[in-house]
Parts: sequence; structure tokens; C-alpha cells
Amino acid sequence: MIRAKIRLFVEQPLGQGQGIALSQAHAHYLANVLRKGTGTQVALFNSRDGEWLAEITEIGRRGALAICLGQAAPQRMPPDLWLVFAPIKKARTDFIVEKATELGAARILPVQTEFTNSERIRQDRLQAHAIEAAEQCGGTYVPEVAALKPLTRVLQDWPEGRALIWADESLADAGKPPALPPAPAAILIGPEGGFSPTERAKLRATSGVHSMSLGPRILRADTAAVAALTLWQAQQGDWP
Repeated sequence: MIRAKIRLFVEQPLGQGQGIALSQAHAHYLANVLRKGTGTQVALFNSRDGEWLAEITEIGRRGALAICLGQAAPQRMPPDLWLVFAPIKKARTDFIVEKATELGAARILPVQTEFTNSERIRQDRLQAHAIEAAEQCGGTYVPEVAALKPLTRVLQDWPEGRALIWADESLADAGKPPALPPAPAAILIGPEGGFSPTERAKLRATSGVHSMSLGPRILRADTAAVAALTLWQAQQGDWP
């Protein structure tokens, strides 16, 4: 089965012969941005059923209809690794969400810390960035971008059995990173300026928290997120 170049994320179940109602935004993108009409073949995925080749049978201002022709690729789930990070400037927060999606984070959790630059986020906009990243990189899974919560609350409610790997900037001269715990796990990236002394003490006192070094240099938060995800995947055998 061929894989179409135009890829769209949908919520509905996908299966042989299934009719899929596409949104007004999808119809606008197909008709007005790509200049495509009926008969166009697209790839549909929903984070559950793999990628399906579908054909556009109707298209208009209010939406479009596609029919599933066959499965083009099986569902590929990411490792059970979350990314927990403090939002920074808008464009760099967008970058973190996009790259975490491309690198295979299973869930993305923004947290508010004492030194977090942004007091609020647009959760719907960041979720849209995750969808767009999955559409563009050929993935079949879109991670949930959770609502912004205080770090203290996240630590209080942390699920038992899930390791939390803290990228500690104070370990910049500590040499190679230690062996990292396997999934289920999460990586925590702090804000510009790092964590406060109170937060550092709380992290050290929390059960299941592991600190890690990201090498001999202090990294920006967006670079640190990519580096930490890559290090974990390389150690756990999830890196191509």
C-alpha cells in the first residue's frame, strides 16, 4: 500500500471502507492551500489505528469526506516517556513541543516553576503544534499536551512507579550521564535560570527522582529537552 504525502490527523476510528468526515479546517487546507479536490489521496491517522490511505470523495466550505482504502502503515506507539518542562518564550516553547513529538514523547506536561517566564500557555495552540509535527514527520501518534500546572502539584500527584529524570544543570561537570531508568519514565527540564533552591530541595526529597547531567556545558531549555530525550532513547534502544 502506497503512503500519501498529504497527512491528516483525525479523531475518528479508521478501517477498511470507513467514511471519515473531515473538518472545515481540513477542507480549507486541502482546497485553498494545496488546491486539491475530489479524488485526492491522503494519509489519515488517529494515534490508534495506524496510517490509512484514503480518497477525498466530497469537499466544500464546511468540510470534506474521505473513504479509507487500506492501511498504509501499522500503528507505532512511542516509548512510555513523558516530557515535563517549564514554558519559556513562545517560539521556543513551540519548538520544544514540536521536537518532543518528533522524538517520540508519549505525553507533554508544561509546569509552572518559580522562575518560569510564562505564567500561561495556549494549550490548544500547543496541541495543534504537536499534531502538525506528527503530520509532517510521518508519525502515527500525537502526544497529549496537558494543561499548565504548578511543579509542586505535579510532584505531589506523581504516579507511583514512574521514574522522574531531572536534568540538573549543577551537574554540568559531572562527566557522562549515569544509566537512566527505563520506562515508564519522564524527563524534567527546568526554566531559564534553573530551579529555585526550594524546588531543588523538593526534587531531591521526592521518591523516584533521578538527576542526570547533560554534559559539560549549560544548555538552553529547548536544547536541553532535545538532548535529554535523545540520551534516554539512545540508552533504552529506541534510537534508530
